[in-house]
Amino acid sequence: MLDVTLIVLCAGNSTRFEHKTKKQWIRIGDEPLWLNVTKRLASFSTFSKVIVASHENELTYMKNFTDDFIFVKGGNTRQQSILNCLNEVTTKYVMISDVARACIPQNVIETLLNEKENADCIVPVLNVTDTVVYETNTINRDNVKLIQTPQLSNTQTLKIALNTTIEFTDESSAIKNINGSIKYIQGSIESKKLTLGNELNELPCLKKPSKNFFTGTGIDIHAFEDNKEMFLGGIKLPYDFGFKAHSDGDVLIHSVIDALLGAIGAGDIGEFFPDTDNKYKGIDSKILLEHIITFLCNVGYEIVNVDLTIIAQKPKINPFKNEIKSSMAKLMHIDKQFINIKATTAEKMGFIGREEGIAVQSIATVKYYNWKNK
Repeated sequence: MLDVTLIVLCAGNSTRFEHKTKKQWIRIGDEPLWLNVTKRLASFSTFSKVIVASHENELTYMKNFTDDFIFVKGGNTRQQSILNCLNEVTTKYVMISDVARACIPQNVIETLLNEKENADCIVPVLNVTDTVVYETNTINRDNVKLIQTPQLSNTQTLKIALNTTIEFTDESSAIKNINGSIKYIQGSIESKKLTLGNELNELPCLKKPSKNFFTGTGIDIHAFEDNKEMFLGGIKLPYDFGFKAHSDGDVLIHSVIDALLGAIGAGDIGEFFPDTDNKYKGIDSKILLEHIITFLCNVGYEIVNVDLTIIAQKPKINPFKNEIKSSMAKLMHIDKQFINIKATTAEKMGFIGREEGIAVQSIATVKYYNWKNK
């Protein structure tokens, strides 16, 4: 096994990526890009460890996909993510790559590893073939190089180089800043960086997402509470009793949240919004749903449809079904036709039949965001 740790940086916000999902979560078949890239790079050699830097909001979710890697919470910058990962590195050398470089060829990795003892940082570069103008002056293009990742560094040297308030865009810049030695090797046009999203069709190693659909169920139950406003499906109903709950008690929205989380394999509402946290006390459930919809889109999904069953002896639901559908369609960013609401009673049986509360059951279907058609 090599005395080298592989780090793959996947903690960014994808602010420049012109798609509805974050770049690290676009699907390659059934795999998110971060998993596809990390598995591919890890297969090229016998690394001592493989570390994935994750966005804080996605760390728990990423861990659902594999036990083969170490997951570390990333920072607000690329450099901080590296520093967080270096805390887990015990090898003499570390190779750091960005998830945005999805199609790095094996020969680049092999050359980096073969050269690891020959400088403090080994860096793949591309020569510039076009004329280069800096400000208003034409300069010798032979003196200009395009820096790529992954870069392989001496771990201790890199830790020293990053012990600064200066923010560097790559490891070689930091190491050069402390007069460390740099060796450039030939990079590859296949290592093109995925930035805006229009590069996707230029990355031949990325196959389109699968056409699989995913279904989740949710159920929520709340007792009534007198002298409290009632909210159901994001609208206020004209009654002098509401739902006993830590939040505003919107039992329908809570049920839908669990169905959506079930469909994408992300746990349940309590893991995202624990009722032991006072910041959620009395919170508008529409805010919770908006948060989950954002998360769902960020990690690569689109909602197909939702089917709901409201079980209530009281109040009467039918007069409000259309308004609830309109409210939920707006909150979920889907057409109204893709939301169905059914209402039934408990035939006067049990706590629902005794008019002590209501229950809502939801079924949600989602699919992968299809970046290939954009």
